[in-house]
Amino acid sequence: MGLAGLNYAASAVARYTLVFLFANSKCKRYFHNRLKPSKLTWTAMYRKQHKKDIAAGAVKKRRRTTKKPYSRSIVGATLEVIQKRRSEKPEVRDAAREAALREIKERIKKTKDEKKAKKAEIISKQQKTQSKGNVPKTAATKAPKLGGGGGKR
Repeated sequence: MGLAGLNYAASAVARYTLVFLFANSKCKRYFHNRLKPSKLTWTAMYRKQHKKDIAAGAVKKRRRTTKKPYSRSIVGATLEVIQKRRSEKPEVRDAAREAALREIKERIKKTKDEKKAKKAEIISKQQKTQSKGNVPKTAATKAPKLGGGGGKR
């Protein structure tokens, strides 16, 4: 088998389909008596759990560096502009917002007025052309449509 001097628990193989290898008969005996290795003072698991030999294998824990917040310029705004905006008072901000809203509303109102004026102009032109004496053509009487109004396919 190649593993000289190692025994394995044959009973464990049949039950779990796992092969357990033991260093010596002492380990094998404890395994079959179902003793936990963490309760045996001489095992590596016990020494690790109870923090023995810390001085020998002291591993320094890594500290995660926290990212410090910093400001930098963004496309379309320099750092000075951003800081000025941040430091300005809320009253100034509200006033600027109201002015912008007022300007937008005025622009919308202006476009609506222009549309109304165009519409009125078109209507007045149509009335002038009708009053000049254009005789409306008599519509030819159409035959009634056959075949219902559509419905399900």
